[in-house]
Amino acid sequence: MAEINTPEEKSLNFLEEIIEEDLKSGKYTTIATRFPPEPNGYLHIGHASSICLNFGLTKKYPGYTNLRFDDTNPVTEDTEYVESIKDDIRWLGFEWKNELYASDYFDQMYEFAVMLIQKGLAYVDDSTSEQIAAMKGTHTEPGKDSPFRTRSVEENLDIFARMKNGEFPDGSRTLRAKIDMAHLNMLMRDPVLYRIKHAHHHRTGDKWCIYPMYDMAHGQSDSIEHITHSICTLEFVPHRELYDWLIDKLGIYPSHQYEFARRNINYTVTSKRKLLQLVNDKHVTGWDDPRMPTISGLRRAGYTPESIREFCERIGIAKRENMIDVSLLEFCVREHLNKIAQRRMVVFDPLKVVITNYPADGAVEMVRSEDNPEDPNTTHREIPFTREVYIEREDFMENPPKKFFRLAPGQMVRLKSAYIIKCDEVIKDSNGNITEVHCSYIPESKSNNDTSGIHVKGTLHWVSVAQAISIEVRLYDRLFRVENPASEEGDFKDYINPNSLQVVSTAFAEPALKNIRFSDRCQFLRKGYFCLDKDTSEDKMVFNRTVTLKDTWAKEQKKG
Repeated sequence: MAEINTPEEKSLNFLEEIIEEDLKSGKYTTIATRFPPEPNGYLHIGHASSICLNFGLTKKYPGYTNLRFDDTNPVTEDTEYVESIKDDIRWLGFEWKNELYASDYFDQMYEFAVMLIQKGLAYVDDSTSEQIAAMKGTHTEPGKDSPFRTRSVEENLDIFARMKNGEFPDGSRTLRAKIDMAHLNMLMRDPVLYRIKHAHHHRTGDKWCIYPMYDMAHGQSDSIEHITHSICTLEFVPHRELYDWLIDKLGIYPSHQYEFARRNINYTVTSKRKLLQLVNDKHVTGWDDPRMPTISGLRRAGYTPESIREFCERIGIAKRENMIDVSLLEFCVREHLNKIAQRRMVVFDPLKVVITNYPADGAVEMVRSEDNPEDPNTTHREIPFTREVYIEREDFMENPPKKFFRLAPGQMVRLKSAYIIKCDEVIKDSNGNITEVHCSYIPESKSNNDTSGIHVKGTLHWVSVAQAISIEVRLYDRLFRVENPASEEGDFKDYINPNSLQVVSTAFAEPALKNIRFSDRCQFLRKGYFCLDKDTSEDKMVFNRTVTLKDTWAKEQKKG
C-alpha cells in the first residue's frame, strides 16, 4: 500500500536517525527489531507505544519485527497471557515475522553458560540471595568477593550440570558472571545468570529446573535472531554494559541495545504488579475492565486501533521520561469516533412528553435523520415519531434561569429531526413531582421541510415511548481521582475514583440501535461515544461509554 505523504514533513526521532545512518553507511541493508513481552499479564497502553515503535520502524524501513516472549520465569507465566498478547498486537494492526520464545533457546543458553564457565568467566555460588545482596556493596563502596568465586572450572562445570539435573533445592545455588565486585556499575558486580526453580514451564514442561535471568536471556536471544536494533526503555540503560559484555565474551552476533523513555500516563497505573492487585482484589472485573489501561480494557471500552496508534504517534519517543496527560488519549479517540460513529438517540433519565395536538389514534410517523453529519456520504435512518415521547428530565425546568434554552413552560424547542414543540402544561403527582409535560407541536416545522418561520435556540434528543427499546448503559470514567496514584502517600488503591463506574440499568433508545454490531461505534446524541459490551444478551443490550463528548475533567480542574 502506498504511503500517504502529509504536507508537513515530520522530523525524525533519534532512533530513525540512527537507522537511516546505519542503512546509509552500509552497516545494514535491512533492519530487525523485536517486541519481547513477558507473558505474565496483559499488555497496557505503555506497551502499545513500544509495539507501535518496533513494528512502525520496520514498516518504514526495510526489515521485519519478531514477537518474542520472554518466558524465563515459569512461576508467573500463563498461556492465557500469550494468547491475549497476540490478540492485542494484531488488533493494533501489526503482524510479526516470527513468533519466538526465549524458551526456544534454553539449550543454547545453557551451552553459552558452560562456555563462560570454561573461559573462567562464570562460577557457581552457594550463597543465599541475602548474602549476595550483603556482599554487593554500595554506590560509594566496592562489593566483596564471594567465598565461592575461586572455584575451579572443573568444579563449576560439575556443580552446574548437577544443578541442571535437579540435585539441589530452589535458591540453594546460582550461576554468576565473574566480572568485577568493585565495578562502578552495580549491575556488573558478578550478576546472577541462572537460578534454580523447580517449576513447570508452560512450554518446556518439566525439562528444566534452572532458568536464565533476564540479562542472560535478553541479549543472547537478540543475538541468535540477529536483531540489529534492540529497543528497550530507559530503566535498561545500566543493563547495556552487561548486554555488551556477554555478547563480547561469547563472541556471538553483536546485537545493539538502544533505550527510549517510558511514557507514564496520569490518572492511572501501568505497573503489572499493581494492575494484578486491582484484578485480584476485585476493584475491577478483570484485565479487560474498560477502566483498566490494558489494551484489552481500552478495546472493550470502545477505543479504536487507529486512535491508539495516533496517540502513540503524537507522544513520540524521547530520551527523557515524562508524564502524558490521559486527556490526549481521550482526544485521539474522540477525533476518530467523531468521524466514524453512528449517531443515535438514547434517553437516560426519561420524562414523558405528551403532544396533545398530535393524533391520538396510535399514529406513527417516520422522520429521517442522518447517521453521521461529519461524513459527506452519510446514510440516513428512519425514526418513529409518536404522540408520546421521552426527553431527558434535565432538559425540562419549571422555573428556568435566563439563558435556559431547553424546554420550560411557554418555551419552544426543536425535537431533533422532527418538530418544534411548545410546553403548555406541567402534570404533577400528589407529592408535587413532575410526571409528564403536555406540549403542542407546530405541524409546519418538520425538519428539512420547515415553513413555520419559527427559530428556536434549543434542540433536544428524544425517543418514542411506544417504540423505544430498553438498554443498560455503563458510564465509565477514570479509575483514579488523583494524577499520580503511585506517588501518593499510603496505598495507591486508596485513590480509586468511587464514581469510575455508574450504571443506568434502564435507558430508552430509538429502535435503530437494535441493529448495532459489536464492531460499530455510536455517538449517543449529547451524551458521549459508546460501544456494545460483551455482556450483551438476548434479554438486554449493554453499552459502555468510551469517552464523553467533551473533556469534563479539564472543566473540573479549572473550577478547583
